[in-house]
Amino acid sequence: MQQARIRIGVGQVHTVDPETTAWARQLGVTTFQMNTPAIPGEDGVWHEADLRRLRDSVAAEGLVLEALENVPVAFYDKVMLGKPGWEDQLERYCTTIRNMGRVGIGLLGHHFMPTFVWRTDLDAPGRGGATVTAFDADLVHLGNKVVYPQAPPTEQASLAEMRRNYGRFLDAVLPVAEAAGVRLALHPDDPPVPSIGGVARLFTSPDDLAWAMERSGGSPAWGMDLCLGTVSEMEGGPEAVRRAIDLLGPRGRIFYVHLRQVKGTVPRFEECFLGEGSYDAAAVIRQLIGVGFDGFLLDDHVPHMSGDSAYGHRARAHAIGYMQGLLAAIQGES
Repeated sequence: MQQARIRIGVGQVHTVDPETTAWARQLGVTTFQMNTPAIPGEDGVWHEADLRRLRDSVAAEGLVLEALENVPVAFYDKVMLGKPGWEDQLERYCTTIRNMGRVGIGLLGHHFMPTFVWRTDLDAPGRGGATVTAFDADLVHLGNKVVYPQAPPTEQASLAEMRRNYGRFLDAVLPVAEAAGVRLALHPDDPPVPSIGGVARLFTSPDDLAWAMERSGGSPAWGMDLCLGTVSEMEGGPEAVRRAIDLLGPRGRIFYVHLRQVKGTVPRFEECFLGEGSYDAAAVIRQLIGVGFDGFLLDDHVPHMSGDSAYGHRARAHAIGYMQGLLAAIQGES
């Protein structure tokens, strides 16, 4: 079996704090990814000086800032919905990409979900008294239990309109990203349902991911943040995961992976610990190696364990250790 250079990172970090960076080092992890980092951006841009300080603060802790994930939704909400002012937002997004390239942060995760990640329960019972998040399409009318700083949009958008909006997003950002040496990783829609709040969800099946890859025109700057939790929420569950990896992996379009698991598929599912979900995590890592994946695996959403921190240090340590053990065993097979 050909071995790819897969590594494991720490993700979903918003600030660089001594507790979490020491915890990462103790786990033996050096790859660091930050999600919507707490840096200035009141004008809709992440500026070069702020990005440089962020990179240097991570490096000072003995870690490597390999990726950022998700600019604030307010940076490009008009872009996603095609609202007046989208051209200005798109130019500012391109400025952020250029600034990332200048400081050597070469990977930016993005989503195209103007109605956000959606959960109908944040405290569903999990293993041993842990709590997990859950989704039930029949309860969407009661509102999103995940709190965001921005209210959900009141506008509606059809699938055709959302595809148009994502297409012109790609047309603008991909040439800039290629020139800047930055790759853009798309997160699929979570939950992968046809629409929420009258806004179509674009990326809810492996076929939708194939459409996005084709729409990117073969640009080396486009790929996936392959969230296996989200993909396994799709119709087919484990089969959707296999299809997505086979579709994207051989073409080098999986830039990094969120390794998390759920029980069930849409219209209802709940998150769980690694090892409890619908797909075989060891088989998935073998498949990733087989298609030549050479990015990093990240912990993502985790159950809330008794006595844990708000970040979830205990549960994330379990997830990272689980991934480390699987990867070491599988890479040792050959």
